[in-house]
Amino acid sequence: MAALVAGNWKMNGLAASLGEMVALKDALARQPAACDVLVCPPATLIAQAAGCVKGAFALGGQDCHASPKGAFTGDLSAEMLKDAGASYVILGHSERRHYHGETSEAVAAKARAAWRAGLKAIICVGESEAQRNAGDAPHVCAAQLDESVPQEATSANTVIAYEPVWAIGTGRTPTSAEIAAMHAHIRSSLIARLGAGGKDMLILYGGSVNPGNAGEILGLPEVGGALVGGASLKCDDFLRIIAAVNPA
Repeated sequence: MAALVAGNWKMNGLAASLGEMVALKDALARQPAACDVLVCPPATLIAQAAGCVKGAFALGGQDCHASPKGAFTGDLSAEMLKDAGASYVILGHSERRHYHGETSEAVAAKARAAWRAGLKAIICVGESEAQRNAGDAPHVCAAQLDESVPQEATSANTVIAYEPVWAIGTGRTPTSAEIAAMHAHIRSSLIARLGAGGKDMLILYGGSVNPGNAGEILGLPEVGGALVGGASLKCDDFLRIIAAVNPA
């Protein structure tokens, strides 16, 4: 399975920002990537982006509601994202868990909603700095996997993203040994939960990934790609991260 480099624009981007996506499309036409490429802009831009990129790379949402429709003012269903041109959706990002009180059980319901609509779910897990300092990181991530990843998850419908909360947007990253150890732990947890289905599921690393550290991170065992925040907003930076993926 090809590696995946995904950009999470978070709450950034207006119509003028679509120029970065057009530049990315043109660059990938000149130099095809050795991995799958995904950009998750604000939902307001997905439909316009789909028209601009014309399938050059995948588009995704940053969250969805568990229900297909209903009286949920301000929410978006997975079906709406799919209709707008998305093929992925990020679920359970630490910012959603922290700022919106999102539980792992809610994330699991949203994952099933994503599959219902034909989207691939990117389910995020990760520990806080206090949890890591207390030695609880492996337990925290295993518990989040158990509660957030439905038993029906497969490598065809789900990607896991490990994002240590303390590394997101801070410029700090775990050591290579720490990343490799956690990815190995996540792999073993997935196999314990899903059996053979957990062996091939991509595990992305996220948390202050940038052009300077991407090569080292993407070369680590069990790192199947990256979930990139701020560095995905500029085409040139994102391309340098994409280029750090070694051809299979």
